[in-house]
This record gives sequence, structure tokens and C-alpha cells, in this order.
Amino acid sequence: MQSPKTSTVMKWLFGQLRPYKSKVVFAITALIIGAGAWLLLGQGIKAVVDEGFLANNASKLDQTMFLVMGIALVGSIAAYFRFYWMIWLGERVSADIRQKVYGHLLTLSPAFFAKTRTGEVISRFTADTTLLQSVVGMGLSMGLRSSITFIGALLLMLFSSPMLTLYVLIAVPIVLLPIRIFGAKVRLYSKNSQDKVADVGAYVDETLHEIHTVQAYAHEKIDKTLFRDRIESVMAAAHFRIKYRALLVACIMAISIIAITLVAWVGAQQVLSGELSAGELTAFMFYAVMAGGAVATISEVIGEVQKAAGASERLMELLNTQTSIESPPSPVALPNKISGQIALHNVSFHYPETDAVTVIQALNLQINSGERVALVGPSGAGKSTLFQLLLRFYDTTSGQITLENQDIKSLDVSALRDQFALVPQESVIFASSVTDNIAYGRTSATQLEIESAAKAARAHDFISELPEGYQTNLGERGVRLSGGQKQRIAIARAILADRPILLLDEATSALDAANEQHVKLALEELMKNKTTLIIAHRLATVINADRIVVMDKGEIVAIGTHQELVESNELYREFAQLQLVS
Repeated sequence: MQSPKTSTVMKWLFGQLRPYKSKVVFAITALIIGAGAWLLLGQGIKAVVDEGFLANNASKLDQTMFLVMGIALVGSIAAYFRFYWMIWLGERVSADIRQKVYGHLLTLSPAFFAKTRTGEVISRFTADTTLLQSVVGMGLSMGLRSSITFIGALLLMLFSSPMLTLYVLIAVPIVLLPIRIFGAKVRLYSKNSQDKVADVGAYVDETLHEIHTVQAYAHEKIDKTLFRDRIESVMAAAHFRIKYRALLVACIMAISIIAITLVAWVGAQQVLSGELSAGELTAFMFYAVMAGGAVATISEVIGEVQKAAGASERLMELLNTQTSIESPPSPVALPNKISGQIALHNVSFHYPETDAVTVIQALNLQINSGERVALVGPSGAGKSTLFQLLLRFYDTTSGQITLENQDIKSLDVSALRDQFALVPQESVIFASSVTDNIAYGRTSATQLEIESAAKAARAHDFISELPEGYQTNLGERGVRLSGGQKQRIAIARAILADRPILLLDEATSALDAANEQHVKLALEELMKNKTTLIIAHRLATVINADRIVVMDKGEIVAIGTHQELVESNELYREFAQLQLVS
């Protein structure tokens, strides 16, 4: 895919300032006043030299010195407001972009995260937006100020000496040449460098999240080596960016200094011949130095802008990524209270990234309101995938899934998911309090309701023993809890959510025998009057299900009660003999 032009990228970036027009105007006004004040200093210096020193007029010298200080004071006050508002705008734009990117990321389907490393996304989300903050806050300010300074200095130089100004203008196209040549290179290598930094972020994220496995296998030395290789890759990518940016700055400085020196020499000749006063030459050179400094600053800003263009392009890629799961324009409304009737009609599915491998094939299944249906079968049979299809994390490749006789694709995605309470095999615990974790699916719940759900999940006792009880922060991914405790928190979350359909994916797999019995009782209470789908590898947990669906290689091979399947299905009979016969 062809990269957008720098102008397109920067138009998008600076377009983020649109909601803050009044503050932009205020900042630019302060910037113009400040730049004008510094330009007026040249006239003050001219007056000091011609009317003070050379005229030997002490009174005039005093007046002009006070004038110069007054101009400097105005410039300083204007600089305060310019600096404050431009930095604020940089922070605000960065914060807005982060909100937009995060909000968009939450809408993307699991298919996106299956092929994109989380650490890379985080790098774009943090490092790239920080870079944009710097460019909008400082780069834009410096660029505008330098542009105004350059134009103003050029006009005042023209007023002082048109001939010398003509010589200066001859150098301007020469200065723009390296900007044209090296600017595009800086952008290209900046994007490459940011990509390498994102790869480092992804690697750090992965290894630190799996630190137990890293240390258990004594993999630290290997990871250090692999990390060093990635850092060196970052340095290699940065080398070219730094090289071209340094060339850009050096060429502009060299051309500017040579031009100013030659013009100063010509001006000195004119002073000696009486064509120009010493004050006029001093003012002219003051403006020439200001113009040269402005050009050098603009070249620096262009380097930063090219770098920001690379970062902006990466963020635009994220924002332009389309989710594969969307609500229809006019979704069908579900009744306020649904019965929980689900049907699968000839459903087939393969994951987008593995087109050749069909995970589910031609499934037909009717699940009645309030029914408990267990899904059993070997690993890879498609049981967990079926849950993902019900929740519309993915869409079926062919066939149809209905809820209350409505195709789930015709429903609003959020409204659909509001009907399900999920207890996954690997319990998800967030780095927040116990209360927040249990109330995750129903944030309006009272503390009494939260504690009641915890008691039903047999979690209240161990929660009460935590240092701050229900306000204890559980740490990243629940590191302070055991596997069984995490699962009971997840079950309490599902109990509190109180949704008409339960999806239990090995909901008791991490519990010891005593706790499993307690949680089974809690789940029995929870499943009353609810449609429940249970994935289980241990048949003892699903023997009393209304129906057991046996799956193998993405197909339904048998449906029945435990006793019926023991008698009629060989695969199920093998499971039963291995697990239930002592």
C-alpha cells in the first residue's frame, strides 16, 4: 500500500487543532507580537549605533536603550503566552488522538489482535502520540515564529538595503535544495525507526507478561540476547534517520553562514564607500542573522515534521483499520426480556488468517430456552470457537446463528453481547479492586449485591482475608490470586451480571475438589431459568446436563443424555471409560 503524502499526513495532524480555534488564534497572536518585538530590536540597535554612539549623544543613547529594553519586555511577555498555549495545544491534541485511537481499538474484532502484537499497538499509542505532542506543541510554535521572523527580517533588510537583500535572496533557493533532497529521506527512515521501536515494545510486553515462564525455563540470557538484537536493529534504523537529518541541518547552516559572511563583506565595502551607514549595516546584519537563524530553525522543524509524519502515518493506519464485526445500519430490536432460545443453521467457519483450515463444519443445533447443553470432545473440536461465534467475535463463514429467531448479524453487537455472561477457561482479572472486577459486567451494582454474588461464588471468605478486603487491588492479571481464586472472581462477575444466557468454558477447571463442589452448587443456583452452554473436558461436571453434544473435528457427531451417549457413541464411551470408571 502506497504511503500518503507528507502534506496529507500533516493536514490530518494539524486538523486535530480545529476544535481549539480560539486558543490557536490566541497563541498565534502572541507569537506574532513576540516575533514583531524581536524584529523591532533591529531598529532599536540601529538607533543606538547611529543616533547614540556615532552622534555622541548620551541622552539619545539612554532613550534608545530604554526603548530596546521595553521592546524586549513586550517580546518576553508574548513569549510566555505563546509558549503556554502552544504547549497546551500539543498536550491536548496528543490526549485527543490517544482517546480516538483507544476508542477505535476497542471496536476492532479479535481477528485484528490475532495478527497484531499488543506491544506494537501500545508503542503506537504512547511513543508516537508523545512525538506528535512535541511537534504540535514546540515544532509548530518554532516553525511559525521562525517563518514570521524570516519574512519580517527579509522586509526590514529590504528597507535597510535592497541591494544586499537581493544577494541574500539568491541564497534562499540554495537553502531549500537540501530540504527537498533530505526531507523525504528523514520521513522514510523515521517511520522505519518507529516500527523497530514498536517491535521492541512488543517483545518487552510479551516477556514481562510471561515472566514466570521466562524464569522457570532460565531463558533470561537468551532473552537478553534477543532483546539486544532488537535494540541494535533500532539503532541501525535510527542511524540513517540521524545521518540524513544531520546532513540537512549541516547543509543549511553552511549555506546560511557563507551567504551571511559574503553579504557582510559586501556591506562593509558599502560602509567604507559611504553608501551605507554603520547603523544600517548593523541593523541589516542583525536581521540577516535572524533570518539565517530562522531558516536553520525551520530546517530543524522540517526534520521533526518529517519524523512526526512517520508517526502520524502509523496512527492513521490504526484509525483507518476497519473492524470486521459491525452492527447493521438499522438493527433489529430484541425484546426487553429474552427467553434465551438459540439455533445454529448449517454453520461453517474458518479463521480469516487460516482460510484452508475449516474449524466448524455444517453445524445444526437447536438450544431451547432454559436448557443446559454441554459441549464435549477432544481439544480442537471447535467448542470454544462456537462460543466466539455466538458472541460475534467472528462471523460465520456460511450458515446462520439466530437468537430469539433473529439472525445475530441483524442485531446491534452490544445488545447481542448484553445477553451473555461468559466465564472463560483462563479467568480474566484486571489490575483494579475486587469490587471493580466483580462489578465489571454491571457497574451500577451496590456493594451489597457485589458481596452477595461473591458469597454465591464461594469467594467472600478469601476476599475478606485480603489486606483491604473488597478494595484490595489484585495486581496485573490478578497476580495476587491463585488460579482457583481467579476463577471464583470470574464466576461472581457472571452471577452479578445476571444475563439470560450463560457460557461456561471449563468454569471449574482450576478448582480443587472441595472448592469445585462449592462452586458447582453456586453454578446450579446461577443456571436456574437460564439457557446455559457448558464446555467441559471433565464429564463429571456435565453428567446432569439436559443434553450433551459430542463434537469432533468441527462437526457434531452425537447428541443425547449421558446414558444414551455411553450406549450409542464410541468417542463419548471412551471419554467416559477413561474418566468415570475407577
